Amino acid sequence: MSNIPVIHIEADCLPQAWEAAVLAVWDNGTKIKTQYDKPGDPPSRDATTIITVNNPFAEPRIHKNFPGGPEELEAYRQEVVDGIHDHWIDPAAGKWTYTYHERLFAYCPVENIRNPQSPKPFAAVDQIQYIIDSLAQTAYTRRAQAITWMPTADITTEDPPCLQRIWCRLTQNPDNSFTLNMNTHWRSRDLYKAWFMNVYALTDLQKTIAEKISIKIGKIVKVGRYVDITDAMHIYGSYFRDAQPEIEKMRDKNYKKRSWQSSHPAFDMMTIEARKKLAEDVDWYANARG
Repeated sequence: MSNIPVIHIEADCLPQAWEAAVLAVWDNGTKIKTQYDKPGDPPSRDATTIITVNNPFAEPRIHKNFPGGPEELEAYRQEVVDGIHDHWIDPAAGKWTYTYHERLFAYCPVENIRNPQSPKPFAAVDQIQYIIDSLAQTAYTRRAQAITWMPTADITTEDPPCLQRIWCRLTQNPDNSFTLNMNTHWRSRDLYKAWFMNVYALTDLQKTIAEKISIKIGKIVKVGRYVDITDAMHIYGSYFRDAQPEIEKMRDKNYKKRSWQSSHPAFDMMTIEARKKLAEDVDWYANARG
């Protein structure tokens, strides 16, 4: 019998978690085809993974070698937390069918996502505000969650959401402060090219939720552990040639030499420049709409 392996990772920070997960899936993942393979592509390496990051804001927080860079990282963070790309959603025109921000902050199921006339029987729901309000009222509630999946529409789209659910809960500390724990659940995940950016943005959302609960209850709310559960965590076969040399560098387990503090001058400078450019793009779009 050939089962999909289940891999458990526990790490202290994001770069350590990413490297440990990449190595574990590369070495122990099952070999399986994907719906995106091209002729000649090797089968992907795939596993179900449970990754715990004990302190998602511990330093070093930035891995220097994740595919992308500070500009892409900041753009993606703002896309998830602030919704700067929600205006790119236009399924009827063959463009984006969703953003995580739109699904989390304005969830509104429809029957046919590519038909602009498809009925919308429910008002949009700000699920993140629901999490904040729910935990502010009852810190230990088990109901503080947000979903992305639309069974009415996503099953017929070519690129449905990978993130499925966010779940949050508060624990109370001896000093009467609170800690916000967060779990995210994913049906599928590109470990090599997407995971680090995903988690960087989602943990920033975790921090945002903690800050807003803190304001609402008038008490300190700290960011606690982040748990990342993925049904099909994979490294695509089409990446192997480029990814393998980088993966081999991870075998020395010294992730810190491949990481940056989030306050590193180079990272800080590129992030500031990215924020300026993104702000200009947002202003341009707002002016273009009149």
